[in-house]
Amino acid sequence: MPLLKSVQARFLGLLAALWLGVFFVTRSTLLLMTHLSEAQLSLGDVLRLYGEGVIYDVSFLLYALAPLALYLLLCPGWLWRKRWHLRVLQVAMTIGVFLMLFTAVAEWLFWDEFGVRFNFIAVDYLVYSDEVINNILESYPVYPLLAALTVIAVITTALLQPRVRRIAAAPLLSWPQRGVSLAGAVTTITLSIVIIGQNFPRSPGGNAYQHELASNGPYQFFAAFRNNELDYTQFYPQLPEATAAKSLRDEVSEPNARFVDTDPMGIRRQIDNPGQPRKLNLILVTIESLSAKYMGSEGDARNLTPNLDALRKQSLYFNQFYATGTRTTRGLEAITLSIPPTPGRSIVKRIGRETGFASLGQQLGAQGYDSVFVYGGRGYFDNMNAFFAGNGYRVVDQASVPDEEVTFTNAWGMSDEDLYNQTLKLADADAAAGKPFLLQLMTTSNHRPYSYPEGRIDIPSGTGREGAVKYTDYAIGQFLEQAREKPWFKDTVFVFVADHTAGSAGKEDLPVHNYHIPLFVYAPGLIDAREDSRVASQIDLAPTLMGLLNMDYTSTFFGHNLLRADTGPGRALIGNYQHLGLFDGQDLAILSPRGLIRRHDDAMDLSVEKAAQATDPLVRRAIAYYEGASYDYGHQLLAWQPSSSHPVRQVSQR
Repeated sequence: MPLLKSVQARFLGLLAALWLGVFFVTRSTLLLMTHLSEAQLSLGDVLRLYGEGVIYDVSFLLYALAPLALYLLLCPGWLWRKRWHLRVLQVAMTIGVFLMLFTAVAEWLFWDEFGVRFNFIAVDYLVYSDEVINNILESYPVYPLLAALTVIAVITTALLQPRVRRIAAAPLLSWPQRGVSLAGAVTTITLSIVIIGQNFPRSPGGNAYQHELASNGPYQFFAAFRNNELDYTQFYPQLPEATAAKSLRDEVSEPNARFVDTDPMGIRRQIDNPGQPRKLNLILVTIESLSAKYMGSEGDARNLTPNLDALRKQSLYFNQFYATGTRTTRGLEAITLSIPPTPGRSIVKRIGRETGFASLGQQLGAQGYDSVFVYGGRGYFDNMNAFFAGNGYRVVDQASVPDEEVTFTNAWGMSDEDLYNQTLKLADADAAAGKPFLLQLMTTSNHRPYSYPEGRIDIPSGTGREGAVKYTDYAIGQFLEQAREKPWFKDTVFVFVADHTAGSAGKEDLPVHNYHIPLFVYAPGLIDAREDSRVASQIDLAPTLMGLLNMDYTSTFFGHNLLRADTGPGRALIGNYQHLGLFDGQDLAILSPRGLIRRHDDAMDLSVEKAAQATDPLVRRAIAYYEGASYDYGHQLLAWQPSSSHPVRQVSQR
């Protein structure tokens, strides 16, 4: 065919073949890097994932090569024959080969960190390039790696020069042929946009590793960039509004609560906590990436957490506690607002729609507390400054701390020790002023590049996650030792919880065991040390703390007060960017885009997946939470209102 023999088709074909070759090698390498036992690949599975992969690869190339294709179709014949034009094409090919190799290496590194292809995390990282670039520079030999890729790209292009010269000598398409080719390209790209998506040809359900291997990283990146927010009503299963409203209120109701919202889907209610209010101080420490599995008391034999293991015996410890999501902002959102994870990006990062909520900080601020968000990094990252400042907190971050008070920094911020020193300073100031305080911390040390001050522990800085976990534990031990010497210690409740785990990838879309995090509530003389095995998640923390303080308030929290025995049945709300789950301690219901409903029976062990219906009681609970959260957020039913708007009426016995 004249078209396939043309210079335009042959040049594009050469670039496409190179890209497809790189994609094949990348997919094969990731396959070998995968936990093959978890991937559970049969020969048919391997053939299917490579077949699906080719579809994604070609779809990406349709977009990626479209600008070059347009140029080649519009380039006049006289320009093609210029010697300098051939050199420009060779340079363009060199850049193209470099980008191919760079993309492959980036995918391998991303897979090593997260166990998935490029997704919304990569999109988020692109936005905060300063921290991310510094993190990469501190974690990997970037410059030697870039130099090596450049050399390989130059050598590859040089080896292809004879072929490029032969291609340049091929006949050009006539202008009518170019018009037909352009129409065909537009039609093909349009069909790809309509048919191919993140969930087709791959689909939710089944083995998640297989789906990720079938994917194309660059394609998934741009798809996530385009779809970083998802409308629940458009993509997810729903219940009739009356059914959803009743189910949701059944889930959040307590004997000491009275609903005051006129909208049936609203959950605003007056909470009358029995007992005299206690204006205890709260120090709420959110620890970066601390999976429960790293604790010695949870079975880890490496002695990474001696201080936390000892603290467990002195605390109210929740041993069936789960993160709501996979990112810091999801954890902060759940802890602060007590809301299930709505699909897409977290509320924290929804610029222009992230403030004005009835947060934990707002509730305590209305009770006379100094509510402070204390962050080890720079608070503009992930829009944290705007979120907390707009929801009742004042913000203290790395930028607020004098340089002479910071002893160690890395790409993400100051060390945990520096963060805790600032916390002690803030607590001292509030105590001196006679003001109760909520100091809500977010640490940074337990994150790649895993660097921390030397000489603190027996694992060298920057050598891996083990060292970062052990340093995290060390810093907590030092902090508590110093806090015990303070006059305000006896009136202070310390809470230690993770923002998320160190990794959530698994063979299921929502592997429950990879969402398991610790929760310590430590206050000697105020709270009895014991273990609590109730299934719960981060959305339960805010109402539990308000209950601990015996404070009456008007709540928009979706969580339970875990100190009460008469709350609803235990459950954990967990999710990621697309999939939304409810785990009841035994089974897991998953809601996915396109209205897909699944459940995993025996989710912590065998995890048998099967299709489910909205009539399933477990599924109905899940839909009620997520449909309700999306509705209430979208209809501004979670807004902060002074308690005078709904004066608390006693509904329980003191």
